[in-house]
Amino acid sequence: MTARTAGERAGTLDRLGAIVIAALPACMAVANRSSPVVVGLAGLLLLAGAAAAGRPLRTLLVAPLATPSGLSALAFLAWCGASLAWSPLPGLSLRTLSEFLPALLGAYLVARLAPPHLGAVARPAAWVMIATCAYVVADLASGLVIREALGQRVAAFAFNRPLLVTMLLAFPLVAVLAATGRRGLAALSAACLALAAWRSVSGATVLGLATGALTFGLVRWLPARAGLGLTGAALLGALVLAPVEGDLLARTMPEALHQRLAGSSTRARVAIARSFGAAVAADPWRGAGYGTSGRFQDAPAAERIEPEMRVMLAVGHPHNSFLQVWAELGVVGATLAALVLVLTLRALSAWRTVPRSTALALLACAGIVAFVEHGAWQAWWTAGVGAAIAWLRALQYQSQDLTDER
Repeated sequence: MTARTAGERAGTLDRLGAIVIAALPACMAVANRSSPVVVGLAGLLLLAGAAAAGRPLRTLLVAPLATPSGLSALAFLAWCGASLAWSPLPGLSLRTLSEFLPALLGAYLVARLAPPHLGAVARPAAWVMIATCAYVVADLASGLVIREALGQRVAAFAFNRPLLVTMLLAFPLVAVLAATGRRGLAALSAACLALAAWRSVSGATVLGLATGALTFGLVRWLPARAGLGLTGAALLGALVLAPVEGDLLARTMPEALHQRLAGSSTRARVAIARSFGAAVAADPWRGAGYGTSGRFQDAPAAERIEPEMRVMLAVGHPHNSFLQVWAELGVVGATLAALVLVLTLRALSAWRTVPRSTALALLACAGIVAFVEHGAWQAWWTAGVGAAIAWLRALQYQSQDLTDER
């Protein structure tokens, strides 16, 4: 094979990988658990493209793991693996890990290999996002007749996962579009997503969009250290206070607010947080073991709390990823998670203003959703975060050519 042929093949593989990432919102709208497959396919295409082009894979994929943030992330994963030794439900732990790790690997490949190639597909990616949001709005307005005609589950909440993943992608994609002069398309993409979120039943998407937009607007004009400190304090506070979240809300949340948020099942959420918080207190150091939240009522820690507090342990997970880390991995896991966060923020301090502000907005929106919504290890969310990081790093690449950020 000639060098020219190898280069053409590598370019084709790279473009295909970028196109697959651009199609992610539409794929999720059709099949709302498809992001691990989509991101995994994109990662394999990009890996093949990098190998065909003779790019230094060791530098691209291995070297970042030797940085402080990479080592802290590996230490956290090692603790997850070590906790299988004392998990009372090893089958459940292994099954959860077998779903999480492939999604994490695909996310890592995409985050590391895709950024140089995403700028070329930013415009089609925006139109895919717009079309996906239009489909969601149209189907919800029609009473889900499109889903019914396609033989899919007729339930409004089926669009929650697609919208949450699209929300993650929107912040860096909109920033990429704006940074390259396509401000009208950027505004249209953001408006369509906001409309789809408002029309949906996904309160977490609305909350995430609002939090991310507020964070971007605030840290964009703050000194770098202040913006990093403010975002870090909020996220670390959520992690540190997670074990007592339920008790704090039970004491401070007024009845009128519960009634106003009746559709969000706030009473049940407070009860769940109190139950898992009590379980953390019963086994604070090492936790019950990775992935045990699916049947936490069977964990030894559950036997050491009051019977009336055990009922809500059967819900599957605490609807708070920070609290789930505490319950499954104890203070060691929570400390390692905090270290990963701190070192990530430290790495962002070297970024230019717009990419850094976008990264903090992405952290804030993902953090608030993790605080109120799904389980910590769900593969669809992990893959979506990886794709969002890829777009974020694409923005960083492009920002190196901007002259008006400082």
